[in-house]
Amino acid sequence: MTSFALSPERELEFEKILARYPNRQAACIPVLHLCQEQNGWVSEDVIKWVAERLDLSAAHVQGVVTFYTLFNQQPVGKHQVWVCQTLSCALAGADRILHHCEKRLGIHAGETTKDGKVTLRTAECLASCGTAPMIQVDKDYHENLTTEQVDAILDRLTR
Repeated sequence: MTSFALSPERELEFEKILARYPNRQAACIPVLHLCQEQNGWVSEDVIKWVAERLDLSAAHVQGVVTFYTLFNQQPVGKHQVWVCQTLSCALAGADRILHHCEKRLGIHAGETTKDGKVTLRTAECLASCGTAPMIQVDKDYHENLTTEQVDAILDRLTR
């Protein structure tokens, strides 16, 4: 038994997810996303809960969590800033954007600000090659960026 449990609203969403997939194993990724939305990250308790509810081994669920980079394996900030580093973004100045974010936030990629507001990350590709350089903040894209635009975005996040 784990100490993690979904809220009543998310429990309803869990049931809807199960109904959309041919078997419980196929529902593993969307169920993990649902749990992460509630918990902020995928803890050991979340892994055990998902394994129990989907009749999977904890090792299988752990394998899914460690394979996909969109699952947080430790607590993260209120906001996540992903700096795209694929070739298109790199050629358009992604390194400049990343270093600017690091300097402004006082952290390096992979870290969270001391106040817990922002986690800075890098991504290999965020599928916005024609609008480089770009960042993803939570679920929103910000494209064709200048450092001034990055400053405005970071100011909103750190207020």
